[in-house]
Amino acid sequence: MVRSVRRSRLTGALLSAMALALVATGCGGDDTKAADAKRNPSPTAAADRVEPLAGTPMPRLPVTVNSADGRKVTVASADRIVPLTGSLSEIVFTLGLGERVVARDITATFEQAAKLPVVTRAHDVSAEGVLSLRPTLVLADTTTGPAEAIAQIRDAGIPLVVVDPAKSLADVGTRIDAVAGALGVPTAGTELKQRTEDRIDAVRARIPAGNGEKPRVAFLYLRGTASVYLLGGADSGASSLLEAAGAVDAGKESGLTKDFTAITSEALAKAAPDAVLVMTKGLDSVGGTDGLVKIPGVAETPAGLDRRVVTVDDGVLLNYGPRTDEVLRSIIKQLYANGK
Repeated sequence: MVRSVRRSRLTGALLSAMALALVATGCGGDDTKAADAKRNPSPTAAADRVEPLAGTPMPRLPVTVNSADGRKVTVASADRIVPLTGSLSEIVFTLGLGERVVARDITATFEQAAKLPVVTRAHDVSAEGVLSLRPTLVLADTTTGPAEAIAQIRDAGIPLVVVDPAKSLADVGTRIDAVAGALGVPTAGTELKQRTEDRIDAVRARIPAGNGEKPRVAFLYLRGTASVYLLGGADSGASSLLEAAGAVDAGKESGLTKDFTAITSEALAKAAPDAVLVMTKGLDSVGGTDGLVKIPGVAETPAGLDRRVVTVDDGVLLNYGPRTDEVLRSIIKQLYANGK
């Protein structure tokens, strides 16, 4: 199962699980729930929306761009766009071209895209579904598949541009530039890149001053219904976020050089996290914090003893895009609520 988790993106069967609406409740009593709320205050829920740039840019086409799979692709029209991942959809909409998008991946859950037809389910692309919408441009990333579907779209003569996935904060601007270039709106891309970087810098500047000891945070990927319990390492995709929030990635620091490893009592003891970072649906899938601490080894960590859990919505946590400042703000608010 670990092999299905790729570097900074959780692909294949795990992404399918991420797309499910897993809703479960904890089994603790009122006193436990009250204590959890005090330890782990949730930020005020914001509407799941992207914030487009002011004005609508006019694509200047045709353009020929380098696709991340080694091809050169000429884009003649951006009238009907199909982004095959949720993070790519987010960039297109934020650039101000959302009205040109005609389909979405199931992970594009933000409000402006929610009513579009779904043609991708956790990287299981339906070539027939895509082609039926008569796209003039398809955007994918290197994890999009299956390869047969990508080939079928290209064989139909549709320009398909592959973009490298973002693996850290340093990749945010590059990814925005790549999408904006393919759409023929490089000036809007520059504006969005600058806005995003400025907002991230502003959030990082507000990290509370500590006592010199950075909190250790372990990223756990959980899907209780599939019995998937993984501890993130250096390539999980979360390290850059945690380090930007002034924390230490406990899995990476403990010597886990790969993306994920199965959770064991020994691995958690070595990581010794002060807090754990989980996706919202992942936490729900194990029965909330009460279920989380029942996973072998969790209760014995400082995080488990203090029930310190930081949660971020599945659809934005590892996107590294225009809303990454919101992700960072949420992590920081939850992580430093008690001055840790």
